[in-house]
Amino acid sequence: MADQGKGRIEQFSDGVFAIALTLLILEIRPPTLDGDADTGQFFAAMVGLWPSFLAFVLSFFVVLVMWVNHHELFALARGVDRPFLFANGFLLLMVTFVPFPTALLARFLGTAAGRGATAFYCGTFLVTGVAYNLLFFSVAHNRRLVRPDVSDEELAVVRRAYRLGVFVYAGSVGLAFWNAAVGLGTCVSLWLLWVRLNYKRRRSHDRSPAEER
Repeated sequence: MADQGKGRIEQFSDGVFAIALTLLILEIRPPTLDGDADTGQFFAAMVGLWPSFLAFVLSFFVVLVMWVNHHELFALARGVDRPFLFANGFLLLMVTFVPFPTALLARFLGTAAGRGATAFYCGTFLVTGVAYNLLFFSVAHNRRLVRPDVSDEELAVVRRAYRLGVFVYAGSVGLAFWNAAVGLGTCVSLWLLWVRLNYKRRRSHDRSPAEER
């Protein structure tokens, strides 16, 4: 497909990310209080919502980082084809799924079921990591869709980071069954990798007019 088709898919994907981010806030519900509740009871009830606030902030940040990396990954490609579209669709499936494990984490974190909820939450990002690897593979395998100005060294850096992510996410799932806080912390630590991952994306003035559409 032409670069115009690439831009259309990226715009559609951006819309999916935006919807997923918006849906996250719906999991924070006002606390239930009696009509004669005072200010102290109100703030005590708000403090009791800490798992919901924590789950919201974590998931909002990770979806935002996912969007940034998705944008950078698209910048490596010179176009799209059917395998790329299906791989991208699988990734978007996982993006839209994130609000559900977020709700589970908010509901059960700090309870006896917290380890299971945390493992499920980390497992969601494990599958998401697999989806990112498939999307990268659809672009980079034999340089089938890679821009000519992207070096093999740049691709190798991204490939190593994506593969490492899958292993660490898998480890976070196992750790979560042992200790929810340790598993969640291991999962969160990977987001530092995604923030620091350098795709060496070209500036807009270095790109052709067709790619700017």
